[in-house]
Amino acid sequence: VVERQGLIKVFENDAATSTAANFLDIRDRVTAGGEMGLLGLAFHPDFGSNGLFFVNYTTSQNGPRRTVVAKFSATGNSADPGSELVLLQVDQPFSNHNGGMIAFGPDGKLYIGLGDGGSGGDPQNHGQRRSTLLGSILRIDVDNQDLGLNYAIPADNPFASTNDGTRKEIFAYGLRNPWRFSIDQTSGQIWAGDVGQGRKEEVDLIESGQNYGWNTMEGFDCFNPSSDCDQNGLTLPVVDYGRSEGFSITGGYIYRGQARSELTGAYIYGDFGSGNVWMLRYENNQLTADSLLLDTDLSLSSFGVDEQDELYLVDLGGEIYRFSGDPTTSVAATDQSPVKNFTLHQNFPNPFNPETVIRYELAAAGEVTLAIFNQLGQKIRTLLNTEQQAGTHQSTWDGRNSNGQKVASGHYFYKVQTGAQIFTKSMTLVR
Repeated sequence: VVERQGLIKVFENDAATSTAANFLDIRDRVTAGGEMGLLGLAFHPDFGSNGLFFVNYTTSQNGPRRTVVAKFSATGNSADPGSELVLLQVDQPFSNHNGGMIAFGPDGKLYIGLGDGGSGGDPQNHGQRRSTLLGSILRIDVDNQDLGLNYAIPADNPFASTNDGTRKEIFAYGLRNPWRFSIDQTSGQIWAGDVGQGRKEEVDLIESGQNYGWNTMEGFDCFNPSSDCDQNGLTLPVVDYGRSEGFSITGGYIYRGQARSELTGAYIYGDFGSGNVWMLRYENNQLTADSLLLDTDLSLSSFGVDEQDELYLVDLGGEIYRFSGDPTTSVAATDQSPVKNFTLHQNFPNPFNPETVIRYELAAAGEVTLAIFNQLGQKIRTLLNTEQQAGTHQSTWDGRNSNGQKVASGHYFYKVQTGAQIFTKSMTLVR
């Protein structure tokens, strides 16, 4: 299990497990916070014999803020932090939209997801500039080296033979923040959840050399310009959805397990904000099904599969769930115990533009006040002041003050109070 601070934990795959050991500890070189940190892990296809694995993390040590893709070696259940070989570094102009997913395909090549570099609206147009690695999914050969590189460019990469300044590592581009993608080991298909800006989240079927449209488009909608955008040469999503269903897609996997045989071949994906989990079927280049599968209270940060191809769901709060073999039982059923403590979660996304969601949990019913403050401690807006029942609640701040005016970029604080209990957290608005 990857933890953003720079730890990878290892434990027995048993629900009764009560302890975990450190597999890798690189907190000394990882810069975490917000969307930054240790974000991806992929084991070499021959890990059992060579002990090699790869990670994706952000750092600002000894240079600018950047993404690092590095190779490490392990013996058994312990990795050597000193064995690091940096394969690739990509400067990150802003702290958000780092991507972070890495995975090996059945072709033995390593695929790397990178966001557009952050801020809002892709101000540096990374999504549509093939001279940068940002806003792309890369494909590299980690078993060979080209001159001056710690990896090789596969000869069949779509831009491997171009000489127009296009980065030859690029497999597909025009992406905003492909936080989680997966490669189906049966079909070879690559499925990605691309996190949207302010209106749409999208699921993309990633294919070699294709342009997925950001920042010209967001989902099926024009973004820049907001209407009559030129869609020539763009590959549209398989599906998209709006803010009534969630605000941060978490890409999942094609289901190949046995516990839920009725889902075999379906793509399972979810949303961090709403906790919704959907399934879709895409056959003969046509969408044949797309429906809500589970309505959970989880903050879905990732999915995973085990050796039997059973599906797991990761809650950012620190819990791992597994699909039940009973279709009438959802993963949410394991998360329905009464709230024991008053808890305020970190807003998401953070940094944000134009809006962010604040989530909190009440152990008992009571009067609740949620307010926004600037760095001087001045209250700029009260989002709510009302009676609420025990349970999980959320509220959205659109970056405006009590007069409806947009506030400037910067650091702000949100405070939730119920009775004598008060919790405060900070957040960052980037215009």
